[in-house]
Amino acid sequence: MQPLVLSATTLIGDNVRNPQGEDLGTLKDIMIDLDAGRVAYAVLSFGGFLGMGDKLFAIPWGMLSVDTENKELVLNVDRSVLENAPGFDKDNWPNMADRTWANEIYAYYDYEPYWDR
Repeated sequence: MQPLVLSATTLIGDNVRNPQGEDLGTLKDIMIDLDAGRVAYAVLSFGGFLGMGDKLFAIPWGMLSVDTENKELVLNVDRSVLENAPGFDKDNWPNMADRTWANEIYAYYDYEPYWDR
């Protein structure tokens, strides 16, 4: 079976839903760990109205799957988990290379960091 390869630009702006069909936001960016040669995070925009007041969230990339049929991403978390997740403002991004911060994000989602594998 051939691997599925997509450009990041085809995913940016896609809707994110959970398996229950709840809207979890929009993919705003993809963060790459250059040293490891891996995608580290998906940055989701969630909340607000018409783009106003949206909060951004870093999600471990491995938690997402791509639904090519519906052209959206699937994140297997309850909407309340995202509503209570540590987020950040679009004008004040955290240092995503900081392992302390990264460990906190991965721990929040109870997802093993790829750098610990």
